[in-house]
Amino acid sequence: MEHSSIRIWASDVATHYDYHCHSAVEVILPDRGESVYQTQEEVYRVKPGEVLILPSGCMHSLTESPETKRYLLLFEPNPLMNLRDISSISAMMQQPIYLTADSELADGAKQILYQVVTCYFQKEPLWNTFCYSYLLQLYALLGRHYLEIAGPQHPSRHSIDPAIMNSAITFINEHYMDEMSLEDAALFAGFSKYYFSRMFKQFSGISFSEYLTRKRLNVATDLLVRTDQSIREIALASGFGSMATFNRIFRAQKNCTPSQYRAIYSMALSPPIDKPIF
Repeated sequence: MEHSSIRIWASDVATHYDYHCHSAVEVILPDRGESVYQTQEEVYRVKPGEVLILPSGCMHSLTESPETKRYLLLFEPNPLMNLRDISSISAMMQQPIYLTADSELADGAKQILYQVVTCYFQKEPLWNTFCYSYLLQLYALLGRHYLEIAGPQHPSRHSIDPAIMNSAITFINEHYMDEMSLEDAALFAGFSKYYFSRMFKQFSGISFSEYLTRKRLNVATDLLVRTDQSIREIALASGFGSMATFNRIFRAQKNCTPSQYRAIYSMALSPPIDKPIF
């Protein structure tokens, strides 16, 4: 279990985690009590019947009430992010998703998440794959709703062939470790850099440079917590041209240095109960 890409903890004992971040997506599924998350922008008081999903790299703390009873899920998002059409909801996946009890998506999301929990603890053959199949259903459910809402704000979002943009996203995902410019991606897609830049942001919700930086940072944070590679080796493997650039961008995005991130991650999630209690 130590090297699993999915971890789930069940607990009926109140815990507190100081301000930290990690490469995994974090999901809280309360059954009793209140789980209070503090991020850099918001405070979320998550109650039974609600769901909070924090994206990879989101700085946060967690404080639980004495009567707490909940499931805490962590999973690495890379297996999902590499799917072609996920790029159209990448902006959604970079923000906290808070489903209150009266949200039209809360029941569906909880049903899927409990399937993940059941699959995780039963440990039947290919359980990790089945867990990710459910997580994919979760993002499909949330993403479809997101696109329905975002659609009217982008009336010309389908003026470019989605297959072309998905191919461009795949190109970026496969070559993020190389020197890559907007011109390179635009040339691959067959457009001028100005047209490609506009269409890329319209399609994905973020700019080309933001997407590339996030991709490289996701790879870097994953290597920081999963490997013993040096910071310099990780910087190069993630596509950053120099240590200075890597450290500057990492600190700007994560509010800590790569070394601090590695230390925070290893200390923040000391192994709690790893068994079903519900």
